[in-house]
Amino acid sequence: MKTLQSFFWPAIGLLAIGFSLYGLVHELRDLSAAEFMASIEAVTLRSWILAGASTLVAYAALAAYDHLALEHLGRRIALSFITICSFTAYALSHTIGASVFSGAVVRYRAYGSKGLSAGETGILVAFCSMTFALGTLMLSAIVLLIEPEITLRFASFLPEGLSITTAFLILGGIALYLAGSLIGFRPIQTRWLKLQYPKPSLALRQLLIAPVELIGAAAIIYFALPVDNNPGYLVILGVFLASFSAALLSHAPGGIGVLELLFISALPELNPADVLAALAIFRLFYLIIPFLLALVVVVIFERQQFLARRRQGL
Repeated sequence: MKTLQSFFWPAIGLLAIGFSLYGLVHELRDLSAAEFMASIEAVTLRSWILAGASTLVAYAALAAYDHLALEHLGRRIALSFITICSFTAYALSHTIGASVFSGAVVRYRAYGSKGLSAGETGILVAFCSMTFALGTLMLSAIVLLIEPEITLRFASFLPEGLSITTAFLILGGIALYLAGSLIGFRPIQTRWLKLQYPKPSLALRQLLIAPVELIGAAAIIYFALPVDNNPGYLVILGVFLASFSAALLSHAPGGIGVLELLFISALPELNPADVLAALAIFRLFYLIIPFLLALVVVVIFERQQFLARRRQGL
């Protein structure tokens, strides 16, 4: 059974990559490398700078996720350590895939050196995942209320009014989460963890901070796209929320193929070369550069831990 489980998510990831790449090849069958390079070269310096600034906003918000989780646990750790740990965990997990598990390993090693137990690290990971989910749901509801026709970009057969109904259902679920925090519902007890609602002030800060990372990440793509025929930031945000969520659920490393296929399919008014160029810039800023920096951080951290253990042995 354990052997089957160990192969399950990698198999899902491979299937998602295969299916997405097949669909992507079909979508890009008429696209040449010259067109793609022309789209990259057409991105202005201002757009590159704004995309880079958006990346900083996104990763700063991710550090705030960990800060809130540690406050929930009643743990005080230096903000600089939290920022580096959060950056490393997300940079690796976004690129490698299976984000909950790969991010948990990094946090277990890092926060364990600061005295957190495995159970506390598990609660921290669950809290951060909940914060991300809250941000995704809340922004999705806002987009569905303001741009209800966005669902037609993914499925033209969906009935009118479904977007509004879905948005209110999502907001109702978020309201229940806040109510649970205010009333103090009983904690959820599992075999390994005891999950309890955060304090009301902490839950409210979750809702304020959670959307910032997604807003920043979507802005990278928005700024990299051309102005002509651009459907607007809210549409780009909505497409990003759906595409990025699907990429995470697929457990494909970096969401490769999944992100591109959904974005190109959902933005028919834009040249596929321009969309692909914007996603390449997104991958550069949000995935590749952070991933390389995270590898350096891991090597430095593990070297320090090794030297500390050797000194203790002496």
